[in-house]
Amino acid sequence: MPLDAERDPGLVPATSAGTLGPWDAADFELAPPATLDGLTPSERFYFDRECVAVPRRGMALAGFARGVRAAADVAQWSRSWQPGTEAAHPALVLLGAPLRADRAMLDASARTVTIGGRTHPFALAPRLPLNRSWFDASSAAWFASRSLRLRASIEDSTVVARTLWPEDFALGGTLPPAALAADRPLPLALRAWMREVPRGGADWPFAAHGIRERDGWTGDWKDKPVLALVVNGAQGDDDEAWAGHFAVATGRTSAGGSIADLVVDNFYTLDIVSEKGILAAPVPLDAYLGDVNSGQAWYRPSCVLVAALASDAALALVQGAFDRVYRQFWRHQLAYRHSTMNCAGVSVDVLRALGLPVPVRAPPRRWRAWFALPWVTLTQRSLAKGRLACEYLAEDVTRLLPAAAFEEAGAMLLSLAGNAGAPRAGTDASAGNAGPLARLLARDIEAIALLRIPQFPSSRRFGSWPVASADEYFAAIPSDPAKMEIVPVPPRPFPRELRDDDLLAPPREPSDLPLAAWTIALAAALALFAGWLVMLASA
Repeated sequence: MPLDAERDPGLVPATSAGTLGPWDAADFELAPPATLDGLTPSERFYFDRECVAVPRRGMALAGFARGVRAAADVAQWSRSWQPGTEAAHPALVLLGAPLRADRAMLDASARTVTIGGRTHPFALAPRLPLNRSWFDASSAAWFASRSLRLRASIEDSTVVARTLWPEDFALGGTLPPAALAADRPLPLALRAWMREVPRGGADWPFAAHGIRERDGWTGDWKDKPVLALVVNGAQGDDDEAWAGHFAVATGRTSAGGSIADLVVDNFYTLDIVSEKGILAAPVPLDAYLGDVNSGQAWYRPSCVLVAALASDAALALVQGAFDRVYRQFWRHQLAYRHSTMNCAGVSVDVLRALGLPVPVRAPPRRWRAWFALPWVTLTQRSLAKGRLACEYLAEDVTRLLPAAAFEEAGAMLLSLAGNAGAPRAGTDASAGNAGPLARLLARDIEAIALLRIPQFPSSRRFGSWPVASADEYFAAIPSDPAKMEIVPVPPRPFPRELRDDDLLAPPREPSDLPLAAWTIALAAALALFAGWLVMLASA
């Protein structure tokens, strides 16, 4: 339905004004009606039925290198990147709906919504068949009590909402200060903050606290460039989701301190059809958390570390790197794997490739990985599950678990904020592979805030904070695999004809060496046993 700006003054095209991450929203156009001609065939395969924003003609588009792995592509690109370089645009931003409305008010029955002084019939976007919970009376009462940002469409004069976002979840005004535990290392102090309220704040009010400020900080979070780390907690009804989810976000707060238009770099497996409808792509934060099907806030609580910056330079570097990685990801040069290349692994690899020395967290009792392979293979009668168990127990915990990624990367930002000027010898930021991103952040971080975002009320059980170790995970799930609460989902095979000729073969998996060793050991044991039988028979 065509939009009448005079008749519906509060409903505007999603690209008409404001920002999308680090970019002006006006740099993009909506597709549809715009075409996806600028995308590769693999990108069109995933997004030809989605509402996306694509850069207008003439805008510089993020590229990617062929014949190299994604992390190597980012490292090589970053070496030639210079502050002040015009930032390229992403291939697309996933919006989900063509219209945007601010200061919307939902009535208590969720049947009408008032936008720009006009009341419309109201409906939600359709519930996906595999989505096991939904908006209910508790949702209506909770959302009706506050002003909302909507992403929506108009169908037969009805506002059909795809995203609901509370506008009071913002950084307006001076934030009340809070201190992290001083008697613990920074990563563990962040963990303690995440867990200081029951269930990670799933059913608590939104909270925002100032954690660290540099001299000269004005206290004004409005219209600021920000870099954010987002960790989502454990779900209350899915035993595969105790680890949560991790993402990096970039952009600017609004003149009112809103974080809705930050862009979240959301990585998720492409090779299944998610029960939530999640599709890996850059996505506005309000949609990442508030989409009625895929929004993380409908499933679990979240914590966000937000760093206010003095300039846009770090945002251009970080988002430019992620935009390149997406183009490798959609064409399957980078393959998602829960045990070795998940949301935390992809994000941490990008930050490290840019020279932010996010520490490695070695897995405790790594020797368990070798014994898990034969044990799980035999007890669950699945070599694939045995290999996965081995890989989970052997992986760098910072790359494996979203909570660990949030703790270690967040501690690094706090450490940089504590150093005046560029990193110096002896500081955390000068260790290891510190590079351009660490130097930019050490120069530009002005303040750091921590936000606690509750789970939206619905028919779903409340979640909690994410586990931070394999031991916590195994303690949380049922000991009987038959009692695991999971959601079976169908596969989404990537068409063979869309695979580019330059794609490198997948790297060797960490379980290859233990598997080879156990195979050789078993073969040797069988040979010895056979020799013993021959000796007995000839005696």
